[in-house]
Amino acid sequence: MTSAINSPTDLTPFPDHTQLPESDGTFVFAKRAGGKNFQEHPQSILLTDSIKPILQKRHPNGQYCIAQDSGIYWRMTDPPEKSAEAPDWFYVGNVPPLLDGQTRRSYVLWREFIAPLIALEFVSGDGSEERDKTPWKGKFWIYEQVIHPAFYGIYEVSKASVEVYELIGGQYQLLAANKRGHYPIHPLGVELGI
Repeated sequence: MTSAINSPTDLTPFPDHTQLPESDGTFVFAKRAGGKNFQEHPQSILLTDSIKPILQKRHPNGQYCIAQDSGIYWRMTDPPEKSAEAPDWFYVGNVPPLLDGQTRRSYVLWREFIAPLIALEFVSGDGSEERDKTPWKGKFWIYEQVIHPAFYGIYEVSKASVEVYELIGGQYQLLAANKRGHYPIHPLGVELGI
């Protein structure tokens, strides 16, 4: 980009959700390996339906966003979709569900500045992609070091297991499950589990 930023609040040279790709031509945006898991869509619906009454009480003004397989753009690259991660499910509070009257196509961190509270990945392969800590490329690293969801969950369908990490002091710490095998998400007063 050749245009200069004129002031700290001038974001004109940076694209918004309407100017960034909402697909990279694969079945699931930004999936690099593995393939789509048939349980992703039903699990996302189950999560959304379960948490929606709680979020409606927490956000009576409707200012929150839940997304499935939607890109979270975290830096500018060429092509732009190389700088997006697409959690299988995520929730961001205190943001409008629509932007300029339009359905969101993606979530753009440099426009919104609010990290998701929860990002979940449903493992399609062996789980190595979701646990990859390779700087600037690995999902785990990108979530922990750049996107910063307070909670990152990895659901392994084939093992019927969930692991949940909480961002503490800038690093993810694996949470211990409670007696029911669930993980408390204290800011919402809910538990995540099977």
